[in-house]
Amino acid sequence: MRIDVLTLFPDMFAGPLDVSIVQRARAAGLLDLRVHNLRQWTHDPYHTVDDRPFGGGPGMVLKPEPIFEAVEALAGEETRVVLTSPAGRVFRQAVARDLVRQEHLLIVCGSYEGVDERVRDALVDDELSIGDYILTNGGLPAMVIIDAVTRLLPGALGKDESALDESFSRGLLEYPQYTRPAEFRGLRVPDVLLSGHHAEIALWRAEQARRRTEARRPELLAGREHDDTQRG
Repeated sequence: MRIDVLTLFPDMFAGPLDVSIVQRARAAGLLDLRVHNLRQWTHDPYHTVDDRPFGGGPGMVLKPEPIFEAVEALAGEETRVVLTSPAGRVFRQAVARDLVRQEHLLIVCGSYEGVDERVRDALVDDELSIGDYILTNGGLPAMVIIDAVTRLLPGALGKDESALDESFSRGLLEYPQYTRPAEFRGLRVPDVLLSGHHAEIALWRAEQARRRTEARRPELLAGREHDDTQRG
């Protein structure tokens, strides 16, 4: 899979995407990740990428010209162009599963007060937000999207089934996990996990995942039940 990132701050990406699973996926040839500075597509001596908004108001807006040139230079017929923006739909695990099926993603990182609306109208296929809060720029959301998508690439985790039991993968939070020792400071691992009965363990884990989701994220259960009704 190839992912291109268009940003004003390419140095932000050097650390987080050069370690752990993303780094291993890149080294194994599973992920071709390229980070580009938007200023590369400017033509004035100051490499200007922003200007004041028509109609007045605070802040600056990213100009359409360099973004159009960059996308036209980087995108192909199979490219899905994604804009990171607080106005986008919320990025969830289901969205990551959709994106990983794409051959090529081009992530445009929003900055300042946003992008000229003509970028949305003419170039963008999807607009994503990682939550209801404001960040300095769209670089961090882009990294989150890249990390979540990379984990789903076949072979990225070593064992592909590892991704199946993680939180949100089945619409629920993950069940409680334990490791050795079986007892620590008077706190014991649940007996069922020591029993060796795989069917009973699976039932216990499913019930615990549901209970944890109901207590901490009940809206996930509501969405899951709605999906089940739609399929029925």
